[in-house]
Amino acid sequence: MTATLPFDPRDLEACLSPPGRTLPGAAYTSDDVLAWERAAFLEGSWTCVGRAADLGGPGDQRAVQVGSEAVLLVRDREGALRGFFNTCRHRGHELLPCWGPVVNRTAIRCPYHSWTYALDGRFKTAPSFVDRPDWRKADPDNGLVPARVEEWGGWAFVNASGDAPPLAEQLGNLAETLAPYEPERLEAAATHEYEIKANWKLIAENYHECYHCTNIHPELCRVTPPDSGRAFEPTGLVVGGNMELMDHAKTMSLTGESGGVPLRGLDEEARRTVLYLHALPNLLISAHPDYVMTHRLDPVAPGRTRVECQWLFPPEATSREGFDPVYAVEFWDITNRQDWAACEGVQRGAAGRGYRQGPLSDAEGNVWQFIAMVARGYLAGRLAGPVPELAAPGAEAVSGVER
Repeated sequence: MTATLPFDPRDLEACLSPPGRTLPGAAYTSDDVLAWERAAFLEGSWTCVGRAADLGGPGDQRAVQVGSEAVLLVRDREGALRGFFNTCRHRGHELLPCWGPVVNRTAIRCPYHSWTYALDGRFKTAPSFVDRPDWRKADPDNGLVPARVEEWGGWAFVNASGDAPPLAEQLGNLAETLAPYEPERLEAAATHEYEIKANWKLIAENYHECYHCTNIHPELCRVTPPDSGRAFEPTGLVVGGNMELMDHAKTMSLTGESGGVPLRGLDEEARRTVLYLHALPNLLISAHPDYVMTHRLDPVAPGRTRVECQWLFPPEATSREGFDPVYAVEFWDITNRQDWAACEGVQRGAAGRGYRQGPLSDAEGNVWQFIAMVARGYLAGRLAGPVPELAAPGAEAVSGVER
């Protein structure tokens, strides 16, 4: 990276070894840091941009933002998901506005001068534009510039820089861990969008601990012991763990009852736990016995993050007469808003003169893992594994994880 981070690398030393400390204040408040993170973390790795099923048919198109780059996602005639930088090869106009609705067209057309491209990105035609010695329509170099995209688990990922390791390497054993949940066959039954006045990393840090649960989450503490769970042992860029359900609870809801059906691939142990896993940089996956909830983080400004929260259910549930995901949505919307208020309070504090890098407790081990990964990324110029271990091999590793 050419940009310089606005803090002394020595300030990161306390973040690298357990129990660790929080990041320097500028990491949460600086425009320069966010610009650096957009390039190094979001563009430089595989960033989740939503559910692949949003582009389900040939000709479906949508532009998304990845860091500071705009990428056009297109489902081609053979059903493959393709990515192109969202820039016409004529005068550089964007092909679609970012995060607009999905459109379905037989070709890709620039709205400025109607330059048109096939769904595989090849140049097709342009009004009143003829071949000439220095430019010929048939030249394959006249097509759209491809961007690297992949699908996994029903989600779409983009590597805008083009030089990240394979997505499978970034995910590591997350794919194996989530395989019984069959995320690729789940359907989005509800989506909420939130805009939080807090840095994206503060939202991630809050996700990784339940140290705060007894103070602000009474509903959550009625269905899961806040001190339960074990840390996940990842082989990829993943941080997280699990929590157990109370004896009376079948899932995370206000009553502990489920309005859906158990996911068919889970064994008895998995039906008594909830996984909370962060696929760095921006996808939080909370896998329940009967649904999977995700939070996709989109940094807008140093102190502002857009979060897309989705509730995914198996078709056995969504096809049932009278099915309503409200039992899961209501519970987590209440919990989300409690969390957002806490994150916004930390953001305000981090922007003040009194902020210092705070010590982490033993109940915040996953927070330390996440912070250590960020600090390592600052020093190395990109996110890279392995995730540091919480304890020596074979030792008990309590996660203290919370949504």
